[in-house]
Amino acid sequence: MSKTTLAIIAAVSAATGAGVTAAMYATRSEKKIQAAASATTVSATSTTSIPVPIPASRPLAKDIIPPVDPAGLFQYGFPGPVADLATRPALVSSFDRRLRNPTWVAEHITPASLAQSDGDRKHSVFAEDPSVPEKFRGKLKDYFRSGYDRGHQVPAADAKWSQDAMNDTFFLTNMCPQVGEGFNRDYWAHFEDFCRRLTTRYPSVRIVTGPLYLPKKDPTDGKWRVSYEVIGNPPNIAVPTHFYKVIFAEDGTTSGPVAVGAFVLPNAVIPNEKPLTDFEVPVEAVERASGLEFATKLPVQRRKRLCADTVCALVIKEYAERQKVFGKEATPKPVTAPTRTSPRNSNL
Repeated sequence: MSKTTLAIIAAVSAATGAGVTAAMYATRSEKKIQAAASATTVSATSTTSIPVPIPASRPLAKDIIPPVDPAGLFQYGFPGPVADLATRPALVSSFDRRLRNPTWVAEHITPASLAQSDGDRKHSVFAEDPSVPEKFRGKLKDYFRSGYDRGHQVPAADAKWSQDAMNDTFFLTNMCPQVGEGFNRDYWAHFEDFCRRLTTRYPSVRIVTGPLYLPKKDPTDGKWRVSYEVIGNPPNIAVPTHFYKVIFAEDGTTSGPVAVGAFVLPNAVIPNEKPLTDFEVPVEAVERASGLEFATKLPVQRRKRLCADTVCALVIKEYAERQKVFGKEATPKPVTAPTRTSPRNSNL
């Protein structure tokens, strides 16, 4: 193992285990890129062409009719998997029927959208999503006494521009089980605030948020396993091990540069003093871990690294203290968390 790889793993391990797998994926990707570059150099400088292996095809003779019809199964229905795609004014979401969580939820915020305050979360209620077949839905009762918050993927505070928009964010297809105190009500909330504050620099910000189920190395036998809790009675909703956000900060034009940032946070208590940059990972790491692709149509020459283009730091607001002051308006106490550059953060 190279010194660079060890440095990446050590740095990521220090970040509460947020990106161990992400770093592993990123390292593999770098090796593949180097191998591809090497292969390209050989083919460009060599005068002898290297033959490309072609799988041997064995077509059936024209007079042979297959005795089976596997596709005949589809007369009874297509098994899937089916992603329940919901397009709503405030968000677009894709729902995973097996895990009963969204796979991803996309939103768009601007200075103008955040300046409007026509929606109030006091008038919104958590609701099961009728667009998902009943047997595949996350249920309100699944969260009852589960020990987890119904964690918004697109925060309600991003959809204040209308009451209907805010109501959209309360469907369970926009929720995942999240650790409450120390994460959803603290570090994650500050992270959401960071995303909103990006609109003071960028006129258009697009964010994709979703859960991850990452492997963890077993200390007893050294093997990697994916393990997660399932809540509900009977068990119904998977509890993610991590959450990601991929951010596209645009300059307001269709051809200008786009500042791209990707972050992976553990679904666990995170001290507010932890630098946000500790959780920054390459976009490709999130893609490999999630099986999704986020920027296939964004040319590399238009990309900038978000945390190189702006300061990626949280402003800590004591939300919990405000909630304790019943019937009083307390002024949030801003504290800028420190930043730290990790060796894995040099490229997107």
